[in-house]
Amino acid sequence: MAKNPTFSSGDFVVYPTHGVGKILGVEKQTIGDDTLELFVIDFKQDRMELRVPVEKAKLSGLRKLSSRDRLKTAMNALKSAPCVKRTMWSRRAQEYEAKINSGDPVFIAEVVRDLFRNSDQQEQSYSERQIYQSALNRLAREFAAVDKVSEEKAVQKLETVLSIA
Repeated sequence: MAKNPTFSSGDFVVYPTHGVGKILGVEKQTIGDDTLELFVIDFKQDRMELRVPVEKAKLSGLRKLSSRDRLKTAMNALKSAPCVKRTMWSRRAQEYEAKINSGDPVFIAEVVRDLFRNSDQQEQSYSERQIYQSALNRLAREFAAVDKVSEEKAVQKLETVLSIA
């Protein structure tokens, strides 16, 4: 089996449905008559390890951290005006979840922007707060990994941008 040369132990990667994780290594596992090579990814924040077949890594959406240019585009999305559709909340919630699970920082930034509330604005519902927090944490983890800062500092940076936008 060919190894995927793009990831190695210690690399931070993004798995679309779980966010930023760290490659612990590659292990072989025999299932039936097949031997698979698997990337072992640690998602510290969720206290979870994920194993992704090396051959399916690209297909699963596993990718390196975003470039600074891509994160700049995400930051610009945060600064733009919110774009809240007038559809039922359940439909919007599904769209927000799909954007978060896409793993794309620009889409996640759009969710954060659309659900952000200043202290002088109307209170959010419980589910809005949950989705907002999920998107904010996911985006902050990628910014933190790229900028090599704590997740808390990344959250502060993002919320500062949102509050002055």
